[in-house]
Amino acid sequence: MLGWLRTMLELIRFSHTVFALPFALASATMATVVDARYGGGFRWLDWLGILLCMVFARSTAMAVNRLADRTFDAQNPRTANRHLPRGVVTVGQVAAFALGCAVAFVASCTLFVVSNDNWLPLALSVPVLLFISGYSFSKRFTSLSHLWLGASLMLAPLAAWIAIRGTVEWPPVLLGAAVLTWVAGFDIIYACQDVEFDRRVGLYSIPARLGVARALRVAALLHLLTVVLLALLPLVFPLGWIYRAGLVFIAGLLVYEHALVRPNDLARANVAFFHVNAVISVGLLLVTWLDLAL
Repeated sequence: MLGWLRTMLELIRFSHTVFALPFALASATMATVVDARYGGGFRWLDWLGILLCMVFARSTAMAVNRLADRTFDAQNPRTANRHLPRGVVTVGQVAAFALGCAVAFVASCTLFVVSNDNWLPLALSVPVLLFISGYSFSKRFTSLSHLWLGASLMLAPLAAWIAIRGTVEWPPVLLGAAVLTWVAGFDIIYACQDVEFDRRVGLYSIPARLGVARALRVAALLHLLTVVLLALLPLVFPLGWIYRAGLVFIAGLLVYEHALVRPNDLARANVAFFHVNAVISVGLLLVTWLDLAL
């Protein structure tokens, strides 16, 4: 059983949870600070619920993605070594894992009812699962699939704020919008590796439609917008110089990310995709926590 679970976590690239989870935790921290001003405070059940929901929602979506793309993965040399194409796991096993994670996600939303009589996360749980799982099919009909992925991860800070406060306010909206543009930008960079394959099998993507050079310019524009949105966050939430200094560092990392790839040289696209963006997400969480602490 442990071996099977380890295989499933490898299949869904569990380590990539680091992309969205820090933004959810940053949003939850800010929501807790706001809540405390109105007589509220830290509720450990809310934080446990956020952690569980993040893990189970992403695991569901990634398992659905592997199921939806298994035929394409088998044809693509870059992805042919994944678990389903190699037969390491069966379709039934991955489907059962996805269903189990979906049920666990909905069940985790009940923690907010117990903690603070907040029914909104539970009411939105199924629509959220349908939306984030729908991304897996978007490349079949739209080149804007990168924005769909970004919108899926945008839900992390929005949902965390709703879990704590039961409302939608400007801080999570700005933070969520920054996540949308950030994720869409680095997903475009990542998709440049498959431009010829996507064109051959009829899948849609911005690199397949515009070409690699113009797609990289679109990604750069999206990441510029990310920095602008993060810079606007202190206008709606009291963040100080530590956050602003961290934002300068994050902007530098985004510039470095784009320096790693060229239209005729995508060899370091994976470094740009995972390593740099992992530092960005965790770094933003740390500077936010440090700023609020001090």
